Amino acid sequence: MATLDLTGLSVQPDQVWGGVRLVPLVRDEPIETLRLHAKLYGTEAAFVAVDKRSAYTASYVPHGFVATWTEDGAPAAAYGTEMVDAIEPCSPVCVPVRYHRRMARRTDKNRLRFLPMHLAVEGYLALHFGGPEILWEQWSQRAIRNGLSPRAEETYTGAQVNGLADALRIFEIHPGQCGALVYVADALAAAFVVPHPDDYRALHPTLITDLYGELIYHYAMLTAPVPQFHARLSDTHVNTLADLRAAVARQRSVWPQFHDTMVSGLLDAQYSMRRVYRLGDYSLTRFLPGFLPKQDNHIGELITDQRGRTAYLKTFRLSEKQVRRGYLLQQLAAHDWHMPSTAEALGTTEAQLGLRLESAGFGHLLNEHTLAHYRATQRKPQRR
Repeated sequence: MATLDLTGLSVQPDQVWGGVRLVPLVRDEPIETLRLHAKLYGTEAAFVAVDKRSAYTASYVPHGFVATWTEDGAPAAAYGTEMVDAIEPCSPVCVPVRYHRRMARRTDKNRLRFLPMHLAVEGYLALHFGGPEILWEQWSQRAIRNGLSPRAEETYTGAQVNGLADALRIFEIHPGQCGALVYVADALAAAFVVPHPDDYRALHPTLITDLYGELIYHYAMLTAPVPQFHARLSDTHVNTLADLRAAVARQRSVWPQFHDTMVSGLLDAQYSMRRVYRLGDYSLTRFLPGFLPKQDNHIGELITDQRGRTAYLKTFRLSEKQVRRGYLLQQLAAHDWHMPSTAEALGTTEAQLGLRLESAGFGHLLNEHTLAHYRATQRKPQRR
């Protein structure tokens, strides 16, 4: 287990549009030996072959990221721009299928193509995907043969999050900005960090095509505009330019303290990390939270250097339903999928645990006889 580290990144004054708050992240020193750029797939659907017998075809992938690194420390430039005719743009006659061998695939000696957030979501969907490891009598034959397959979760693109498109269009990009914290109704929706300011300028629009959770979607639909936090300087203590500079410096020192509190749910949590690929001196990793109920839980992916400094980060906030599903799966796996032992650890009865599994969408894992018994046990006697 480990925590996320944003050392070297400082926050700047936020910008607000309706219920969306964007907090710029600026690097003390840009990373020159790792660069990111987008590979746009336009209207093409993505088909990712995981191995010879399985494939990932669950979603439309609007863009991918390409990471370029150097081994000798020399700066690397992002490239891949394409110019089209604005008067008579070429439109595809059909929607072809693009094949990829993996979620993360080396396309050249020092180039890696990976699908942003899909790498992290794949890790969440694969959580104890094999199902029961011991053939206890409570589990159905389907659970024993297929595990949790098929496994699906509902997400929304940024274009469906009310106000996000307008916010990203009108927000100004801060000089030296290498990332952003996106809040909706002052709930952290996503953290996005890249190595270099030029990368952020190129990838800022991709936030609208990223994935966001059910909680963020509903917050955006139902929330009122969030307040703006203005810096206030007391004129009673400002008499000279030196006093003004000191007051501004004090206000700037308050920003990190304030936003450290707002982002504490992300940075204070413990995550299980799994390295996916090594990029020279860098490592591409995806992470899962502890699935603690009633707390912020984020999944995501990051690239770190040998010192553990974060070069790239993208997170996805899970909804309470998704947290409950992950929590139940972890508890079952920790107790060898034994229902009585898991129920005892959770301080509940076996029947209540069985109905919790059904409510979480895992009722198909239990055989019909066991599930009917659980329902009958919990059914209250009717009054005559």
